[in-house]
Amino acid sequence: MICSATLCSDADVSDLSTPEGRLSWARARAYSDARQFADAVGVHPTTYRAYESGQNGFGKHVVKFAAKLKVPVEWLLEGGPTPDTPAPKPEPPEPANDLDMVGIHHLTQFYGLGAAFSDTLADIKATDIEVLKFPKVWIETITWSPPELLMWARVKGDSMLPTIDDGDLVLLDRSQTRIKERDALWAFTVGEQSSIKRLRVKGDRVVILSDNPAVPPDEEMLDHINIVARVIFVGKRK
Repeated sequence: MICSATLCSDADVSDLSTPEGRLSWARARAYSDARQFADAVGVHPTTYRAYESGQNGFGKHVVKFAAKLKVPVEWLLEGGPTPDTPAPKPEPPEPANDLDMVGIHHLTQFYGLGAAFSDTLADIKATDIEVLKFPKVWIETITWSPPELLMWARVKGDSMLPTIDDGDLVLLDRSQTRIKERDALWAFTVGEQSSIKRLRVKGDRVVILSDNPAVPPDEEMLDHINIVARVIFVGKRK
């Protein structure tokens, strides 16, 4: 491993004994940003991340990846002596005045206790939705989920103080509808009521937790809760 006094690069710490480790090592030499490489080879960033993490094999792209990274196909697949060719210069960033913008739905009605909500855009009134434009590069610093599965909503109520204040804007990731991470923030409905709370699964029940100490915990049967999305970003009002 070759490291400076304070930092080791991705290429330095990759496991070269696996195909995904060699891919990560070669990519980090050529492109410090994995998103740039994914765009360069025409692969969605989320899909490419699965290749480097070993969740999916990248055999169907190996020829294209090897050519772009200037390494042998055989080395990527089977290993061997580390290629000693100089890494290409990183591509220059896009001009600040030519940002790639993406549209994200914004639910104009408030999201909170007592507000009706649906888990599908088709069931929400068109008058309750607008599309807001954001720089793609900024959204990708928050999440790899595609913009069409994201939604902004403004929160009503103070049960999640100090994490979320009344009127704060939250970004919902509708691709996440299963409670996998303990005590994460979730947007969900029980009947006609919608809430944003921390959820903790206990057997066939779900403990519903508020950050405001004045609001006591609650419980619901797991099959009574409809998970709409996970809260992945909170924008505070000033």
